[in-house]
Amino acid sequence: MTHTLYILVIGLCCMGMGCSYVESLEYYTEKPAYLESCRIYEPNFTNCSTRSIQNFLDAVVEGIPEIEASFGPLDPLTQEQLIFKQDNSDVATISANLTNLVIRGFSKMVIKESKVSKKDFSWQTKIYLPKLRLDGNYKMAGRILLIPLMGAGRILLDIKNLDIMMYTKTHLYEKGGYTFYNVTAVSVKLEIGGLYTKLDNLFNGRSKEVEQSTNQFFNDNWQDFFEALRPLVVETVERTLLDLLQKMFHLMPANFFVEDIPNSLAFYGRKTKLIQ
Repeated sequence: MTHTLYILVIGLCCMGMGCSYVESLEYYTEKPAYLESCRIYEPNFTNCSTRSIQNFLDAVVEGIPEIEASFGPLDPLTQEQLIFKQDNSDVATISANLTNLVIRGFSKMVIKESKVSKKDFSWQTKIYLPKLRLDGNYKMAGRILLIPLMGAGRILLDIKNLDIMMYTKTHLYEKGGYTFYNVTAVSVKLEIGGLYTKLDNLFNGRSKEVEQSTNQFFNDNWQDFFEALRPLVVETVERTLLDLLQKMFHLMPANFFVEDIPNSLAFYGRKTKLIQ
């Protein structure tokens, strides 16, 4: 993979201490061959943007060293801790602490549609994931589907056919003569086609037979069980995509994706003038 990186060196002097600090910021100054530039004011922009983002994602999966250095490999991913509560649902009242999570499946993301708003350059992206698997440790207390739960052990969630609608807020900024996306927030809505669950040491291991039958009950009623765990899955997806997108788009100028994107100073300046 060939590319050109620009290294911006900033020196900051420590006043009165005679010391200095140097920070290096790297970003691409030549568009990689795998990226397709699109023009937002042309009719086929969404189709072009969808192809371009998919190609960028494929390159990330193959391995872009600068992204791997800050984000790590896309598959598998790790999360040290996720804490969630569900206390406003008829399906569940539960609190859980998940640690040492290993997440597999993001490398198979398919971008079904990538829309960019002309108004504020936010995104609306349809994503398909054939499979998402979460392995880790859990501590859980509460009830799910009227079953009281208390336990700590290993957890496995195997989710099939995720349809994700991702809403991404961005703010344009300038660096080295290029316009960049600063991804400020990600929210998702998702639906799934299936869920297999295995919770070890349910009821603190008092009865393996009850543990087994409870797991079977959850899998037989996976749609309802997923509603209990929806906040966990949503947070996992949102946190992962926000971190990934921030690092991807601080590295690659927005000009490479949207060829006719406006300069941020002119864009926000115009908006301010119109509001006044």
